[in-house]
Amino acid sequence: MKKRNLLVVPIMATMLFAAAGCTNDQSASTSSSKNDKSPVTFTYFNAGAAGKDLNTNETTIGKELEKQTGVNFKVEHIVGDVNTKIGTMIASGKYPDLLVPDQGIDKVVQAGGFIDLTDLINKHAPNLKKLYGPYLNQMKDPKDGKIYFIPFGANQGYAAYPDIQQSAFWIRRDVLKEAGYPKVKTIDEYFKLIEDFQKKHPQTNGSPTIGYTSLNYDWRFTIRDGARHAAGYGNDGANTIVDAKTQKASVYANKDWMKTYLQKLNDLNAKGVFDKEAFVSNYDEYLAKIASGRVLGFFDYQWQAAQALNSLTQAGNDDLRYMALPITFDASIRDAYIDPPTFVNNRGVGITVSAKDPVRIIKYLDALCKEDNQKLVEWGIKGQTYEVNDKGRFYRTPEEIAKTQDPKFNDKFGFTTFDWYWPVGGGLYKDGNAWIPAQQQEVAQASYTEGDKKLLDAYGLKVFSDLFAKPEDRPWFPAWSSPLEQGSPAQIFDQKATDLEKKYMAKLVLAKPSQFNSLWNEYEKQFNTLDIKSYEKTMNKVVQDRIKLATQK
Repeated sequence: MKKRNLLVVPIMATMLFAAAGCTNDQSASTSSSKNDKSPVTFTYFNAGAAGKDLNTNETTIGKELEKQTGVNFKVEHIVGDVNTKIGTMIASGKYPDLLVPDQGIDKVVQAGGFIDLTDLINKHAPNLKKLYGPYLNQMKDPKDGKIYFIPFGANQGYAAYPDIQQSAFWIRRDVLKEAGYPKVKTIDEYFKLIEDFQKKHPQTNGSPTIGYTSLNYDWRFTIRDGARHAAGYGNDGANTIVDAKTQKASVYANKDWMKTYLQKLNDLNAKGVFDKEAFVSNYDEYLAKIASGRVLGFFDYQWQAAQALNSLTQAGNDDLRYMALPITFDASIRDAYIDPPTFVNNRGVGITVSAKDPVRIIKYLDALCKEDNQKLVEWGIKGQTYEVNDKGRFYRTPEEIAKTQDPKFNDKFGFTTFDWYWPVGGGLYKDGNAWIPAQQQEVAQASYTEGDKKLLDAYGLKVFSDLFAKPEDRPWFPAWSSPLEQGSPAQIFDQKATDLEKKYMAKLVLAKPSQFNSLWNEYEKQFNTLDIKSYEKTMNKVVQDRIKLATQK
């Protein structure tokens, strides 16, 4: 899904890093007593998300975990380019104690920056082992069978999200309202609504109305993703689609329907509907445009646009908020927007070779995996951030919902810090409650505004995800979570293809309509000279290997 670049590290340095990992593990195993709760602070670097740097014990959740373990983490977040920051760590051989390298995770593993967690988990982490039990085989490095990091999200069964948490074509609600809440299924219907509304309302709050925009900055390249989903495929990687029936993987950036999609965007651009800044805006600028409410439509992942969407919710104008739609090229296509239960094993958090006491750290992570603490980091504290009814169902009062939607409260309580990027479960607890509040229908329904309820009633829905097709069983999903070997023909194709797509898709969308076909032919010719065969061979092996791992007893 994300870029993987090769960074050469001297072999001797790599060997020293690995040796340091062994030394740290062994010395810590003998020095850390079984019930050591003496105060200690470790360092944690999160390259996966920007955020406020802090100590975990400055939050309510972190303070409770410190009380249980004696451990505090000084948390630092990424600023600037991920690859540059991770490359600097590797070159220096100096790491934080706990590291989330995000897209740089393959480089850290290859450089020997993580220690093997296998023995630590077996000896000191029974709760973590229980939570991740079904996935331990998938956590092992395919080359040496060691576990170098703990992925995020060990699902315990399936719980559907009432609201869309993944991808969708989003549309501003007043566009639907003015049109009488029509059923919108196809890409042509979707774009026609936006085009007609923009003609009538060229201004929003005194600024030019943007018909349709797209996020195309760094690894966040969603132009191609919109086409893939419109064709009825799930998110199996930047350059991969997998046929649900044949379970065969193939590339898609040269498909006829990709040409169709880009030509539709080219048409929108010629009419002044497409955002001309879409290929030059950075991520913050993109979010600001969405949050301003002057964009009528866009394709994106909810988690990626969440900051802007939440800002609009906080602003309280339901007409300027968005509704997620399962748009496809034609009505006969079954949409695949909602992900099936899955285990993503190419992102995670690892203990580095610089760690001062790996045993204390793994014990902290183990404590985090206790069910009571999982409920703490997800639901909070009973009577403060959630309640339990006489049937044992968790819910939130309107006041608690408002509280947990406030970014300042979430920062202080620790929901922001512990929301992701740590060992965490998902699905259902044994008592039947959803692991995550966002999956609990009682919470979703209680949080709906009058505008939400009116919209749901207009479309005959109980919750917004009812509009989307239920996920099919896709045991390989997602194919992108298996890393491509650096320097392999498949990885080189992936990088070259992405570079070519970024160059030409911007040209294709922004070109004069008369130039579109010749540009497409030029792009397609160059794309087809790449080593597609090697890439598809690799991805088909990935698909089959993941199916085998997911289905073995």
